[in-house]
Amino acid sequence: MGRKLDLSGLTDDEAEHVLKVVQRDMKLRKKEEERLSEMKQELAEEGSRCSILSKQQRFNEHCCIRCCSPFTFLFNPRRQCLDCQYNVCKTCCTYSKRDRGWLCSACQKGRKPE
Repeated sequence: MGRKLDLSGLTDDEAEHVLKVVQRDMKLRKKEEERLSEMKQELAEEGSRCSILSKQQRFNEHCCIRCCSPFTFLFNPRRQCLDCQYNVCKTCCTYSKRDRGWLCSACQKGRKPE
């Protein structure tokens, strides 16, 4: 960004093609920026919802903090997320082989890809 290119040697067709590529790039960047903004807002809303639920006495001992489904011994055991430390059900988490533990869906989204 900020560099100036000398495009005077291009034909009209080549200059038009370059312009279309730049416009397409700007459109894609704006779309990605909007997507990331929406994701950040979703994660913030999820965090505040979890904060409210966790303040309810012993809620998270009996129900998943993400989907509110009750834990059962055999069919839906609770698992603790490595990052947020909340208890989550098997539907709302994935196992991280690298970290050797469970990550809830919100924390998984919040992590940067490696």
